[in-house]
Amino acid sequence: MNIWTSKSRIVITCSNRIAPWLQKEVESLGYKVNRVFKTGVELSGSMEDCIRLNLNLRCASQVLFSIHSFRAENADMLYRELVKLPWEQWIPHNGYFSITGNVRNPTITNSLFANVKVKDAIADRFRDQTGKRPDSGADPSATVISLFWQDDYAEVFFDTSGETLSKHGYRKIPGKAPMMESLAAATLLATAWNRTSPFINPMCGSGTLVIEAALLATRRMPGLYRSNYGFMHITGYAPAVYDKTMFELKAQIQSVPTLKIIATDISEDAVHITKVNAGIAGVADLIEYAVCDFAQTPVPPDAGGVVFFNPEYGDRLGVETALQPVYRAMGDFMKQQCKGYRGYIFTGNLELAKHIGLKPKRRIEFFNGKIDCRLLEYELYAGTKDQRKQA
Repeated sequence: MNIWTSKSRIVITCSNRIAPWLQKEVESLGYKVNRVFKTGVELSGSMEDCIRLNLNLRCASQVLFSIHSFRAENADMLYRELVKLPWEQWIPHNGYFSITGNVRNPTITNSLFANVKVKDAIADRFRDQTGKRPDSGADPSATVISLFWQDDYAEVFFDTSGETLSKHGYRKIPGKAPMMESLAAATLLATAWNRTSPFINPMCGSGTLVIEAALLATRRMPGLYRSNYGFMHITGYAPAVYDKTMFELKAQIQSVPTLKIIATDISEDAVHITKVNAGIAGVADLIEYAVCDFAQTPVPPDAGGVVFFNPEYGDRLGVETALQPVYRAMGDFMKQQCKGYRGYIFTGNLELAKHIGLKPKRRIEFFNGKIDCRLLEYELYAGTKDQRKQA
């Protein structure tokens, strides 16, 4: 199989509950999604498609290109099947490879053992065919082989991403309890923001939300901030498709002269970190910054934009009690100062959310790591109810 010219199954993974937004991203690139599951999507395509997907997706974690699927009841069967594959045609002889695995087989108590079996099969195949073998280890910065093995079904993939796509490459200073870039992008895609009206982010932290908002509005894709992918370390890689895709990414960047993105935080350090990270992303000049309590955040009147909070969740009883007035004040701020906007609060504590004092129009489910979260959407009407009826 010539992996550069043949089509195969492509599985794009993501964090749990992000798949609907990943699906929309993939379809917006012109691809047909064959299956959606809770941690990813599946489609058919070539390695060249994998290049394009890696550079364009905001919500993805890994782009996996299927090499071979087979039946394996135990580790010996796994090894015997894998040692038949022409690894010497795919992995550079002087290269480096690593193995990742997702293993749920009753004969395996440690998934690392299955990974070692894959490594041994590749190394033994190389020795038999060439008399030598590439180096291997845990570093995902070169060729990465991914094993999926559930019960007696096994499948091996090239992980064409290598390092996870969840990190978009601009956040050099993470700050306190940062939101992963892929999750921030997914929450923005879930909002009703039109990418031209104001985006207001009190409690901005390390700035992930405002930076992702600026990237979305100006059509800057994650591929602009990264220069190394797994697909670059597979034999036969030619940079023409990558170079063409990079040219397209740079050409599609757009200016939005009226765009207003506002980031505030009571912490001077947080605002400084936001500025640094925004500078690395090339969007520092698109964001207005202020060090202040969130209640003093400037909100352009009658602009119909979005105000987005990502407050603390309160993981201990004492902290949760102390946060109750904060959540109440967020609700008051949105009611009193954000009329005509849509309000969003991302939280992993629905008990605290009851203190906001507003009824959400939508409750969109997400996970932040292992924390069960909701993105709560509020319509913040301008005028009285009677005035709205007359309008």
